[in-house]
Amino acid sequence: MMDASRCPCTPQWNLDRPFLTGNFHQEEKSTSVLPESKGNSVDICLESEKPIGCYNASLQEMIVIDDLLSALTGIDGRYISIKKSGGGEDSFSFHVDGSMDLALQESAKRIFPLCKSYLLINQFVESRSQFKSGLVNHAFAAALRALLLDYQAMVAQLEHQFRLGRLSIQGLWFYCQPMMGSMQALSIVIKKASAYNFVGSAVLNLLQSQAKLMAGNYLVRSLLEKMIDSANSAYLGILERWVYEGLIDDPHDEFFIAENKSLQKESLTQDYDAMYWRQRYSLKDDIPSFLANSAETILTTGKYLNVMRECGHTVQVPALENSKLTSFGSNDHYLECIKSAYDFASGELLNLMKDKYDLIGKLRSIKHYLLLDQGDFLVHFMDIARDELAKTPNEISVEKLQSLLDIALRSTAAAADPLHEDVTCSVDSCSLLKRLSTLKDLQTGETVAETEEPLSITGVETFSVNYKVQWPLSLVISRKALTKYQLIFRFLFHCKHVHRQLCAAWQVHQGARTRDRHGTAISTSSILCRNMLKFINSLLHYLTFEVLEPNWHVMHNKLENAKSIDEVIQYHDFFMEKCLKECSLLSPILLKLEKLKLVCLQYAAATQWLMNSIEVPEDTDHPSYESCKVLLKLRKPSKKPNSPTQESSVIQCVLKFEREFTSELQSLRPILSSRAQAEPYLTHLAQLILGVGMDQQMM
Repeated sequence: MMDASRCPCTPQWNLDRPFLTGNFHQEEKSTSVLPESKGNSVDICLESEKPIGCYNASLQEMIVIDDLLSALTGIDGRYISIKKSGGGEDSFSFHVDGSMDLALQESAKRIFPLCKSYLLINQFVESRSQFKSGLVNHAFAAALRALLLDYQAMVAQLEHQFRLGRLSIQGLWFYCQPMMGSMQALSIVIKKASAYNFVGSAVLNLLQSQAKLMAGNYLVRSLLEKMIDSANSAYLGILERWVYEGLIDDPHDEFFIAENKSLQKESLTQDYDAMYWRQRYSLKDDIPSFLANSAETILTTGKYLNVMRECGHTVQVPALENSKLTSFGSNDHYLECIKSAYDFASGELLNLMKDKYDLIGKLRSIKHYLLLDQGDFLVHFMDIARDELAKTPNEISVEKLQSLLDIALRSTAAAADPLHEDVTCSVDSCSLLKRLSTLKDLQTGETVAETEEPLSITGVETFSVNYKVQWPLSLVISRKALTKYQLIFRFLFHCKHVHRQLCAAWQVHQGARTRDRHGTAISTSSILCRNMLKFINSLLHYLTFEVLEPNWHVMHNKLENAKSIDEVIQYHDFFMEKCLKECSLLSPILLKLEKLKLVCLQYAAATQWLMNSIEVPEDTDHPSYESCKVLLKLRKPSKKPNSPTQESSVIQCVLKFEREFTSELQSLRPILSSRAQAEPYLTHLAQLILGVGMDQQMM
């Protein structure tokens, strides 16, 4: 029910009218003298305060009929009085003079339930007509008031027959019987509604359940269905505005859809755990039974219309004359109208997202930059941002990185993409493993265990790109979705970095092979470098061609055939979850891969020490040599090495890296072999990685 502070108060003068509202009956405190004759009774000459038993049977019958006609409209008679026996609305009691003929007493008592039902209904109408009772109660009370008018007309006709001398006590009982069942059925509903203070959906469900119980009584059931239609009209009016305009016009808080105004659409681009789409509008528990099966459809329809309205798009659901929800009464045609409204809202919003806001184009652009579909800009960026990325996250200037990223985007093929300006850079404060452990919704029973944060991480491990997404595309590409894209990007970016370092080391080996007198150190190191390169190439091939590309095409085809924005969100979320899982970001395999990459980086960095053990040639202007020297930060040796002792030291160092790399690779083999049976997508990765292991064993 609506809070009393939010609705107008009923004027006191509208409450202080007991003789019009039936509230003039006093609570019974003690036996009192029978009331005096009422002015609206039939004129019968009787002595004041004389017991009814003093009169003959025929006169007693006339007096009882006269009193019963008054009691039927809630008015005390001469020898039939109405008292309140307690504080409740249904605590009425009827008293007759004890000297009355027993047959007449029994006849009168048979009619008392109808009199009581009238009093209950009348009081309910008065109490539920106040502002705070809600629209459904208002409509129900109005229907009851119309019924009471028919009832009072019946009593007036009976009184007319009585004045003409044509009405007996048996005749009165005969004429009252048709109304008896209907009034009692309504009084049962009213008692429950009053006891539990029902409003809105609860009133409708109560009427529906009572109508089902009266399935065997056609007249009563028909009356209850009319009451349901009248009460529904107010509720369906609220429903109509929601499914046709996306507005909740519910001043009394009766509708089964709740609006949480504290949730704003801006949270979709800022908060990882944003609940806007799921909780901005949500279903309450008290849903009308006749709408229970369509509740989700109704909720979704209004949500779609709301999105379009907040985009400034004109929302105009085609509404024909026969599509008014308030005009269908008890049949099920309103369900067809709801389905029609849903189809319109769903199709209109989907077309708006695809055509005006280019959803598919945005997703394709994100694929280019965050999934490295077109990574030429990344190569240029890694070249010019090398020094900045070598710093710790606290030392990195994000502004400088952003300017370098802009240069890389404008000087490569990405410049032709009008959406490249939406790409920005960001630097996280922790490693990929640490970030994965903080995202609780990504944690499963197999989630990578937390490891100690490296003492010094650089921008290479923490750099990522971000993407600007505006409403309404943020419904699909939310902060959570972008975070998952960034996790995949960071993994790919670091793999690319390892690949570049190993490529540089390989080029150095190729340039130095001719200068190695004995050939043992360089050859051993070259074999190890080649196997490391094969490993990182296999990993990158798996990530891009076995995971991202196939899953992207599957999602793209589904999006093309999607029929609602909820399906789009579902397909996109499934794509992200599948990519994260198949990229091994949610399994212990990631920890092994990270260790293997770390060994590769340590080896690539140690190549500098290897070069210090080899004589530097006079021709140092060779392009490949110079570029690799810069990449690995090579230093020119101060003396001529390559002695047998140094040769042995170099071989020992290389063999140490080889043993560590082989050990990590061998420990990964059983994990991949066992998991590939339950998770078929790992079969390709297992074949590639195990192939590297086989080469390693053969060499």
